[in-house]
Amino acid sequence: MTAVRTVTSPTTVRRVMREYEAEVVVQRRVRVADRIVAFELAEAGGHILPEWQPGAHIDVLMGEKLARQYSLCGDPGDRFRWRIAVLREEQPRTPSGSHHMHDLVAEGDRLRIRGPRNQFPLDPAAEHLFVAGGVGITPILPMVAEAQAAGRPWRLVYGARSTTEMAFTDELAGHGDRVTLVPQDTDGLIDVAGLVAAAAPGTAVHCCGPAPLLRAIREAALGRPMITLRTERFGADAADPAADHAFDVVLVRSGETVRVQGDQSILHAVEATGRRLLSSCRAGMCGTCETTVVEGVPDHRDSVLTVEEQNSGETMMICVSRCAADRLVLDI
Repeated sequence: MTAVRTVTSPTTVRRVMREYEAEVVVQRRVRVADRIVAFELAEAGGHILPEWQPGAHIDVLMGEKLARQYSLCGDPGDRFRWRIAVLREEQPRTPSGSHHMHDLVAEGDRLRIRGPRNQFPLDPAAEHLFVAGGVGITPILPMVAEAQAAGRPWRLVYGARSTTEMAFTDELAGHGDRVTLVPQDTDGLIDVAGLVAAAAPGTAVHCCGPAPLLRAIREAALGRPMITLRTERFGADAADPAADHAFDVVLVRSGETVRVQGDQSILHAVEATGRRLLSSCRAGMCGTCETTVVEGVPDHRDSVLTVEEQNSGETMMICVSRCAADRLVLDI
């Protein structure tokens, strides 16, 4: 017998500029590891949600000036339910999105979301190597499921400070020895160099986790041109504002030149002229502010574009990236 889903009101899903926004209800909240809570979300009126692919994330809007990005880690085939997992940060940004979600959001509460968007897609490949650190398992989970369903060879190595800080291990247990857990308190750090060295030519490597893990895997991949590497991290690399120089940005649609000071982002400088630009995380993580570069060389500082995309210089994330010289011309 086919289940009937009751629809009580019009859908809240709306297309806003290039993205969807919607109101969702927290249907279920469950602790999945130390300091990690999973939230299952449904559209407030029981309607379908936008399609998404493994690697996608959404923004959770927590007020006028607070939005945080969380990877979708459920089943892409379930159009009525999304799942995210949130790590409670030990040294959070102020204000803290993770503390907001952990302390203030309960089952039955409504949230405003934006997305989904995907800067961390699953690359097609003959073989897959997945490497996750801590809550970085979240975008990897649906990738594992897709690779498994497609019958492609894959392996996952998942590290955290201890087994109690590893989320969704119950779901991963069914994959047997394809999954290797590396708790740091007993087994040390993941042997990233060894993993990459052992990867067969043509392997697609997807890695999500903290900055030290990603630095290690990028260094290991430098000598392996026959593999492809995609990474996603929890935050953008820190930069020293004292070392940044001022530069000019020409807004090609109006011809106006805007001066960007050393302690100012391109996004903030352009917004100061009264323009409203599409943005979200303002930390180089979400890809919302991606802008076409008409002329000039960007100094990329985002965690969205691949190395190849950054080297092409065709687009940049204006919330964190800067100019390598004295002038940029942007499609604004």
